[in-house]
Amino acid sequence: MTDQTPFRPFDSHLDEGRALTHLRAATDGAEDGELFIERRRSEALVFDDGRLKTASFDASEGFGLRAVNGETAGYAHSTDLSEAGLARAVATARLAVGAGGGVLADGPPPTNRRLYTDANPMADADFGAKVETLREIDAYARDLDPRVVQVSATVAASLQEVEILRPDGQILRDVRPMARVNVSLIVEEDGRRESGNAGGGGRVSLSGLIAPESWQAKAREALRIALVNLAAEDAPAGVMDVALGAGWPGILLHEAVGHGLEGDFNRKKSSAFAGLLGQRVAAPGVTVLDDGTIPDRRGSITFDDEGTPSGKNTLIEDGILVGYMQDRQNARLMGVAPTGNGRRESFAHPPMPRMTNTYMLSGGADPDAIVADLKDGIYAVGFGGGQVDITSGKFVFSCTEAYRVKNGRIGAPVKGATLIGDGPTALREIRAIGNDMALDPGIGNCGKSGQWVPVGVGQPTLLIGGLTVGGSAA
Repeated sequence: MTDQTPFRPFDSHLDEGRALTHLRAATDGAEDGELFIERRRSEALVFDDGRLKTASFDASEGFGLRAVNGETAGYAHSTDLSEAGLARAVATARLAVGAGGGVLADGPPPTNRRLYTDANPMADADFGAKVETLREIDAYARDLDPRVVQVSATVAASLQEVEILRPDGQILRDVRPMARVNVSLIVEEDGRRESGNAGGGGRVSLSGLIAPESWQAKAREALRIALVNLAAEDAPAGVMDVALGAGWPGILLHEAVGHGLEGDFNRKKSSAFAGLLGQRVAAPGVTVLDDGTIPDRRGSITFDDEGTPSGKNTLIEDGILVGYMQDRQNARLMGVAPTGNGRRESFAHPPMPRMTNTYMLSGGADPDAIVADLKDGIYAVGFGGGQVDITSGKFVFSCTEAYRVKNGRIGAPVKGATLIGDGPTALREIRAIGNDMALDPGIGNCGKSGQWVPVGVGQPTLLIGGLTVGGSAA
C-alpha cells in the first residue's frame, strides 16, 4: 500500500515510440486527441461504533485513447497496458475520424508549475498508526459530551499518477495526492437523536490531518452541529430573504450557477446562461471565478486531463457574464481558448468541461451587518444534498445548519429547511456581499454524466432576497 516506485508506463509497459505511432494512426485526419495513462491507488479506513468497520485498498491502471473530429469523439479504454491493447483501441477511436479532413490543433502550452506535493499520502503513517488514530478520535468524541451515542471516523488517502501523450510527441506528467479525515457523530437527549458531521483535506499529506490538533477540531465541530440540531425547531415555510454563511454554502453557487457556466451546456444551448455573454446576469458586485491554481486545494490541478494548464478564470465580473469553462473540444467549436477545465474521473472516461475550485469574491459588507439587516428570514450556514435543473437553473437544497432570524436577531436553529429557487434569479437578487470570502474545508465532490471529480467551493456571507423556504412549521 505504500509502494513508492514512480509510475513510468513508457519504461515498464509501453515503448514510447510505438505508442506515439499508434496515437498518430488514431488521430490521422482528426482535430485533436491524446493517450491518457493513469495509475491510481487509494485506501479508506472507517471506524464505526467502537470498532474498525472497513479497511479497503484499491489499485487500478490503464489508458484511454481519444480521437476528436468536430463534435464527434471516439474513445477507447483498457486496463491492458500493452502495445496489443493499444492497437485494439486505435480501431475504435478511428471511428470518430471517418474520412478525416481535420487539421490537428496545436497542443497545450507547457507548464513547470507545481501546486501540490507529489508524495504518497498513504505512506505518511503505517496501518496500525491510522487505526490507533481512529480509535483515539472515537474515544475523544465520546468524552466531549455524555449525549454522544455513536461516532464514525474515516481516514482516506489516494495517489493518482497521470501521463498524457499527445500526437505532437509532447508528454505531460502529474502526480496528484489526496487526503481527508472525517468525523460524524450522533447525540441523543430525551429520546431525540441528531447528527453532526465535519471533515476536510485536500492535495496534502495525511500527516497533518491525523495530528491531534486537526482531528480534535473536527470532532468538536461535528459535536457543535449535532447539538445545534438537537435544539432545532421545525423550519418555517414561505418566500423570504435568506442569508448564506461563508465557505461551504458556496456549494449552492457551484450547483445552481457553476454547472450552467460549463462550455458544453452553453454550446448546446441547454443552459439557462446560453447566449448571455456580455450581459448582466447577476447583481452589481458579484464576481465569480473558477480557479484550479490554488495550492493544495481539493479541486486544484497542475494541468487538466487533456494537458492544458489550469487557470484562474473569471466567469462573472461585477455581475456581467464574461466567460465559460472550456475543455479543448468545446473551446474549438465555440471559437475560444480552452480554460484548463477538461476533466475526467479516470482513464475509463473521456474528458468534459468541469469545475475546479469555484467561488465568489468578497464584497464590502460586514457579515454581522448583513444578518442584522435581515428582518424576517433564514440564516443558512450548512448544506447537504441538492438537485439542480441545468436548463432552467431551478434548484432545491437541504440545510444541515440554519437559524431563524427576525428583526436582525439570530434566533432558534431550525430543522428540515430547504431552499428553493433558480440560479439566474438568485444571482440577480443578491442584495449584500460580505467581506469574508472563505473556501470550504476540502470535502467537495461533483457529479456530471456519471463521472465524479473532486472540487472546491467558496463564497462570502450573502444576502439573497425572495427565496422559497420549504419547512414543516405550521
